[in-house]
Amino acid sequence: MTDTRSQIGSIYTCEVENCCLCLIVSCYYFSTNYLTWSESRDECGQKGGDLVQIDSREEQLKLREKMNFDEDKFWIGLTDSEKEGTWLWVDGSPLNESLTFWNGSEPDNWTGYDPDDADCVRMGEKAGAPDLKCWFDESCKYTQRRICEKPAETGHFTLQCV
Repeated sequence: MTDTRSQIGSIYTCEVENCCLCLIVSCYYFSTNYLTWSESRDECGQKGGDLVQIDSREEQLKLREKMNFDEDKFWIGLTDSEKEGTWLWVDGSPLNESLTFWNGSEPDNWTGYDPDDADCVRMGEKAGAPDLKCWFDESCKYTQRRICEKPAETGHFTLQCV
């Protein structure tokens, strides 16, 4: 069974597959155009959401499954722009260090292309990433696609067991 529902026209899509009793808490939008991290936040906000905040391994897995890892790189809602090394989600909550998906030696604050630091996080890597480890800190000035997240308006239950 697949139950697909859209929020704000056809922008945010919520999907439930093979589910007996499901609660949709968030809906996601994967952009096709490229913006800076701040511009991405603004555009998500204009559409009623914000950059995605990843709260579980299951959410990371679901998002990664929707991406084409040969090409896709997306801004997520994580930054250390207020204080270097203190990673905060867009809602101001701190990153749970026991639930991170940094790739290799990331975050490395590499300034090779931009001396102003790498303070924003994108997920995705050309060659893929082992065990969901696909977060990289990048210059917030780079343009990337983005994943927006919007809370489901009242939560959405689906009940249909086969």
